[in-house]
Amino acid sequence: MTISNATTGSPLRASEFLIAAEKKSAAVSDWGQYLLWTGVFAVFILGTYTLMWRAWKKRGRRQADLPAPAPLGPADSAGPPLLPELTGRYFGTTTAGDWLDRIVAHGLGTRSAADVTLTAEGLRVDRPAAAGFHVPAADLVGARFEKAAAGKVLPEGGLLVVTWKLGDTLLDSGFRSDHAAEHDAWVDAVNRLVAGDAPAPTAAPDGAAHHQEGTQK
Repeated sequence: MTISNATTGSPLRASEFLIAAEKKSAAVSDWGQYLLWTGVFAVFILGTYTLMWRAWKKRGRRQADLPAPAPLGPADSAGPPLLPELTGRYFGTTTAGDWLDRIVAHGLGTRSAADVTLTAEGLRVDRPAAAGFHVPAADLVGARFEKAAAGKVLPEGGLLVVTWKLGDTLLDSGFRSDHAAEHDAWVDAVNRLVAGDAPAPTAAPDGAAHHQEGTQK
C-alpha cells in the first residue's frame, strides 16, 4: 500500500507513513509533558513564596508590640563621627543571641545597602532601600564579630554584630563593611562608647575640610 506525499507528490509507503505519524505524536507528547512540568514548577514556586509571605506577615504581627526604633535626624545633628563611616550591607536584626529569629517589624527585616555612622550620641543607620534608624548611645550594649546573622552565614568574623536595646528587648543587628578590615575598629569603638570611654572624633577628610573652608569664605 502506498500513500502520496503531500509535499513532493512521490509515493509514501504505509510503514513510512506510520513512522512519521509516530514521530509527530511523540513530539506533541513531549511538548505536553514540558508544559505540564512547567506548570507544576510554577505552582510550586508560587506556593513557596505565598507561604514565605504569610510567615513574614505572621512574624510581623507577633512582633507588633515592639516599639519603633528612633528615626534619623539631620545628618549633622549627632555630632562628629568617632571613626570613618562604614559603607556596606545591613543584613538584618534578630533577637539577641538567636541569629535565626529575625525581627521584621518596623522594616528591621529588610536587607539593604547601608551607611553606618557612630557618634557620641549613638549609632546612625542610613538605608536607601528602607527607613533608616538611630540607636541612642544609652541603648547600645556592645559589638562583636560573628559568622552568622539574620539567617545569613559568612566566613568566620565576616559580620559586625551590634547588640542594642529596643524597649525591653535586646537585639542583634548585623553589618558587613565593603572593607571587612574596618570591623576591628568598629568593635573597639562601640565597646569603648558603651564603657564610657568613647574614642576621640575622627578628623574630617581633607576634601570635607576644604569644602567647609570654601563655604566659610
